Amino acid sequence: MKALLLALPVAALALSACTTTPEQNTMLGAVGGAAAGYAVSSDSDKTKGALVGAAVGAVAGTFLGKTSTPGQCYYRNSAGQTYIAAC
Repeated sequence: MKALLLALPVAALALSACTTTPEQNTMLGAVGGAAAGYAVSSDSDKTKGALVGAAVGAVAGTFLGKTSTPGQCYYRNSAGQTYIAAC
């Protein structure tokens, strides 16, 4: 059951990334990561799991966000600048 709960937010993020802005990708990543972190955490660490999952998901959504151009993705460098390059 936990595997299903983990797969649903990841699948939703993958499907929705094609039509979203980079900011929306970050938000979707955070929400999906929080849900996944909550689902796979032990009963005593649900909040911590959700917070860690949200942070990891936000980073993944930011760096791996798709553009509307096939084969192109948004990336962000260490200085915070966003650019588009081949995936």
